[in-house]
Amino acid sequence: MIIDYRAYTFKPGSIPIFYEMFEKEGLEPQQRILGNFLGMYRTDVGNVNEVIHMWGYEDSGEKERRRAELYKDPVFADYVVRARELITGQDVRTLIPAPFNPK
Repeated sequence: MIIDYRAYTFKPGSIPIFYEMFEKEGLEPQQRILGNFLGMYRTDVGNVNEVIHMWGYEDSGEKERRRAELYKDPVFADYVVRARELITGQDVRTLIPAPFNPK
């Protein structure tokens, strides 16, 4: 499994707004289309305006196919337009496991 790691930096004070928006509007289309939601996290040390969420895929081909389908979804597209207004930066990575990682 590979992990799609997505870290977003938000305008100060806007994370509660994003959490509500994500839970009510962004989570459903992503779970329906992307599938394996591993979780959403934030830290209380370091960049306190950052939220990290991760999605699991069998391989990069599955990730590309599912994300392409997600961007065609009108509900997700509307959500993204409004969520982007809260975001000041992003860091997106594909994490590839070491051969000895737990299954």
